[in-house]
Parts: sequence; C-alpha cells; structure tokens
Amino acid sequence: MQRRSFIKNISVLSAITPLMPFMTYGKMHFPENPKLKFIIASDGHYGQPDTDFEASHRTLITAINQEENVDFVVFNGDLIHDDPKWMPEVKTVFDQLEVPYFPVRGNHDRVTKNVWEDIWGIPTDYAFSHKNQFGFVLADSSNQAGDYLCVNQQFLKKSLDDFADFTHVFICIHISQNDWTRHGVACQELLDLVASYPNVKAVIHGHDHDVNGVMLHQKKPYLWTGHFGGNWGSPVPGYRVVEVGEDGKTSTYLKSMQDNKILSGYNL
Repeated sequence: MQRRSFIKNISVLSAITPLMPFMTYGKMHFPENPKLKFIIASDGHYGQPDTDFEASHRTLITAINQEENVDFVVFNGDLIHDDPKWMPEVKTVFDQLEVPYFPVRGNHDRVTKNVWEDIWGIPTDYAFSHKNQFGFVLADSSNQAGDYLCVNQQFLKKSLDDFADFTHVFICIHISQNDWTRHGVACQELLDLVASYPNVKAVIHGHDHDVNGVMLHQKKPYLWTGHFGGNWGSPVPGYRVVEVGEDGKTSTYLKSMQDNKILSGYNL
C-alpha cells in the first residue's frame, strides 16, 4: 500500500474542488499501529445509463480488497441510480468485499424504508459500535422520492447519547447538512447538536461528486469523499480512509482507486 505517496502539489486538488472555501491540506501523520481503519466510498450510481458502472465497481472492490487491516467499509449513499431493480444486484457486488460493510441511503437510492431493510438487514437510520470504543452513526438524509432532507434529530441525539462514553464517534450522512455546497441543505439544528458532543471526530458526506475537501464548523471537521461512479464530478474517482492510532490521534486521506495514490490528507 502506497501510504507515503502523498501529493505535494496541492494546487491540482484545489482546482478540482472549487466549491470549498476553506480547505486544509499539508503534512499529516500516519498512525504506525492503527487500532481502527475504515473506508468511506460514496456515489457509485450502479445502473446509471451511459456509464460503465460495472467497471467502476470492479475497480473499487479490487482496490479496497488490496488494502491492509481494514475493519469495515461504509458506502455513503447513492448506491444505485434511481431504479430500485438495481439494489439487489449492487448488493451482490458489495458482497465481494473481504471485509464487512454498511450502506447509507442517498437521494438516488429510491426504495422504501421497508425494502431497504429487507435487502440490507439494517434500517435507513442505523448506529453501531466497534470494539466498545468507537461509535458510528449512519443517518438517512433522503426518502423514496429523492428529496434532500435534514436528518432525524431525535435519532441522532439518542445515538450520540448512547456513545457518550466512547473516545471517537463518526457520523456518515449522504447529503451535506449545510448549504455551503451547491447540493447541500441548511440544517442548523444538526450543526449545533454535533458541536455539543466533544467526542464526535468528523461528519462525512457524499453527494457532491466534485467536492472532496474539509470544512470546519464550530471546530468540527466535515469531510467529503468525491465519488467513485456516476457521470460527473472529480476527475480522480476514489475513496476516503480514516485511521485512529493507539495514541488516539486520527488521520484521514483520500485515495485514487485507479493507482492507489494518496491525493490529500488531514489530521482530525
């Protein structure tokens, strides 16, 4: 794994993420002995017409399976492209991963909550713990019609309260809960709630294919992942890796799924 092949020329990255007014790149540390490593991939759009969606998914699955010591993967929304017939098929593709994975519903995943749970075995709002130390909240931000929604605040607060004793909590939401991106929604209540929990280390979004940077709000980092499928967005499709070291320090970096190169990094 080419962890050290970190791109130094940040101007290239800035050019492909013009919507982010505040981006932080530069030197970062890589945990030598990570006690947690998970991957976020978003916006595969399986079944989108006039795209080679099968090839993009094969490339992603191959890249992730070549990663070392991955605990699990989160697919952060837009698993398919509108037609519900693709949902069972994309599951067979994800099942080729050699590690566990968890899906998040996006605005193009236009199935009912019941169908979602029948296929994936978890509800559209789902929280889980890992190693009795890390909490993960997968929050629904859309519906069967594909509307852009604020997440269920009651679900989010209960989940964060349940994880109050954990050292690290990560929240995955497909649609940005602030209107700082072209396709975000204004959800001030969520921003205030997240800011009130010191152990929330990051909120991670998909949806905005052409955004793969970092924004800070009340000192909380909000991260984007670009895309790995679909017909628009960043010219370098890939995924985000998050690692937590034995010392508790957390790092995240974007990787190209084509050549395994690290594109940008950030210390949380």
